[in-house]
Amino acid sequence: MSSLFPALSERPDRPALRFGEPGRSGAPDPSAERDRALTYGELGAAAGAVATRLAGADRVAVWATPTLETAVAVVAALLAGVPAVPLNPKTGERELTHIVTDSRPSLVLAAPGDELPAPLAGVPRLDLAPDGPAGRLPGHGQEATDRQDAPQRAEDAQDPEAPALIVYTSGTTGPPKGVVLSRRAIAASLDALEDAWAWTSDDVLVHALPLFHVHGLILGVLGPLRRGGSVRHLGRFGAEGVTRELASGGTMLFGVPTMYHRLAEALPEDAELAKALSGARLLVSGSAALPLHDHERISAATGRRVIERYGMTETLMNTSVRVDAEPRPGSVGVPLRGVDLRLVEEDGTEITAYDGETVGEIQVRGPNLFTEYLNRPDATAAAFDGTWFRTGDMAVRDADGSVRIVGRKATDLIKSGGYKIGAGEIENALLDHPGVREAAVTGEPDPDLGERIVAWVVPADPGNPPGAEELADHVAAQLAPHKRPRVVRHLDALPRNDMGKIMKRALDA
Repeated sequence: MSSLFPALSERPDRPALRFGEPGRSGAPDPSAERDRALTYGELGAAAGAVATRLAGADRVAVWATPTLETAVAVVAALLAGVPAVPLNPKTGERELTHIVTDSRPSLVLAAPGDELPAPLAGVPRLDLAPDGPAGRLPGHGQEATDRQDAPQRAEDAQDPEAPALIVYTSGTTGPPKGVVLSRRAIAASLDALEDAWAWTSDDVLVHALPLFHVHGLILGVLGPLRRGGSVRHLGRFGAEGVTRELASGGTMLFGVPTMYHRLAEALPEDAELAKALSGARLLVSGSAALPLHDHERISAATGRRVIERYGMTETLMNTSVRVDAEPRPGSVGVPLRGVDLRLVEEDGTEITAYDGETVGEIQVRGPNLFTEYLNRPDATAAAFDGTWFRTGDMAVRDADGSVRIVGRKATDLIKSGGYKIGAGEIENALLDHPGVREAAVTGEPDPDLGERIVAWVVPADPGNPPGAEELADHVAAQLAPHKRPRVVRHLDALPRNDMGKIMKRALDA
């Protein structure tokens, strides 16, 4: 039995993976759709055939396109006990060169026909197809493919602390760091979500997230496979694909705020989408805060609430709104099973208040934590306060222990007039104004206040944007006078990364 994926041997006839064509939001034609789907038995055979080719590799890179090949490659590496490094196909040459040089993969796994950029030119390549590898590894004979039980034995023999994935951070404060995630961390986090979300083998997950990070790959592919359920990846996000898959058996939808915003925009004119979302068991948003306005629009149209969870590459999942709890827009819920969470002052003093007001940095510990930053013992040591990981995220806790994140310590904690203010709560207040489509909040130096609050606003009607005084009064009435923006700057759009997160350093620049 597979230690991470029991269903590979226990439920061979059940659907495991189905992928739409990348670059399209609709489904392929029916025959192509069958070609892009695997049962657990077929996945076990395909990944097992690849795993036999990986014996002896130190680690492998995976060209992580949103395709069946990527899922097969990662499962194969896990079966073989070889750490996998997912590569974002949109990464620029300089950053990719750093990642390849730092991780030193023995080979790169890709789909046939994928054009790999120059930084990968010197890395041996293995092409994959759903029914096994189309290429060969130098030094491995055909007899390796006959040892079908070898990958199974390799996976079962793995130490829970053995590295499974090396996922590179975004590199916002320097070159990306390789986060080493163990088999223990992956299993612990996914099993804690099983508890929080009542996640079972009957669930069919729909998503269209990229497969080079925690949300899309670990939660969105490995999560269903660990439960024995199935994944339907759209290839590319679109309301049509979401409607089709949820209406035809999908029970869960994973997305980021940008995706839910687009669904909220489409709902008034799309009764079928509203019906499909209404029938889903669970709608989950992550990677950034979902604006309150989109929460309310989706709830009003479907009768369903989107729940939020909170995690990082280094910690996997830390908290979530539980499926059996009352959803609370703006909250990322309570700590997951096995996760200890505390808030601390700047000097490291623990905050004991559960008042919904006192802001502190989140620190966590538990079996979900990463092992180390690859080749960076200095950065690993600096990331911990004893056994506690310093997340850099600022939050408050409500009376019931629910966590509300107010921003990042480096960019979202504003010290103004003697107050510590989280940008996130001001952003939510601004988004509640009917004249605001998008909003971001930063601080800038002020000779009197220390820092003044700056609101960056994309107006709902560019021809009639809300004025600075109007927005300041709106925020002061909802929150407190000292939290009102002192400066308002209008933009056509906010700068965002691939996951929809606002790049505030670009605003400051």
